[in-house]
Amino acid sequence: MVQVALVDSGGTNIGSVADAVERLGGTARLTADPAEILLADRVILPGVGAAGAAMARLNELDLIAVLRDVRVPMLGVCVGSQLLFEHSEEDGGVDLLGYLPGRVTRLPGDEHIRIPHMGWNTLELLADDPILAGISTGERGYFVHSYAAPVTGTTLAACEHGTRFAAVVRGRTAETAHIWGCQFHPEKSAAVGSRLLANFLSPAISEGVTA
Repeated sequence: MVQVALVDSGGTNIGSVADAVERLGGTARLTADPAEILLADRVILPGVGAAGAAMARLNELDLIAVLRDVRVPMLGVCVGSQLLFEHSEEDGGVDLLGYLPGRVTRLPGDEHIRIPHMGWNTLELLADDPILAGISTGERGYFVHSYAAPVTGTTLAACEHGTRFAAVVRGRTAETAHIWGCQFHPEKSAAVGSRLLANFLSPAISEGVTA
């Protein structure tokens, strides 16, 4: 059984992420214990809310260095995915974990495009990756966010709401190849979300990742 550490970064989606993992046969434990995080088979960095608050909590719990020592597959979800980047303009500007290059910015909105971006939206796959096995362009994820990362070389799948943004990402260096991010909520995204989480839990996700 795959042991999953859910990093206690705050956010109201943690319980639903845990439930989704356990429905797929994993064991999920919410923790801020460095030993538990480093001994887990998988690590998920969840989050709902503001990037600044999430980073402040990680700093308060002394988890920044711990996350840098993780070598098993790690997945950021929603705000957790944004935290993987270098900087966010949210909260007047906040430095993030810096695993992936890029700056998180507010989605542009107007009278026709509402912010926050809330609801189902279509995915455009840009690269083959084991976390997207069985998922195709045109399938949809469920989003709730006002900020997003740009489409760069780390982007596996993109989406559009006012502008094109990164929906699924992965580190491209030897030091970050074990890190993925998902801007939509897999725990709320029906079959697509279940498939992505099942892929994350599968042995195939570890191929090319040095634990």
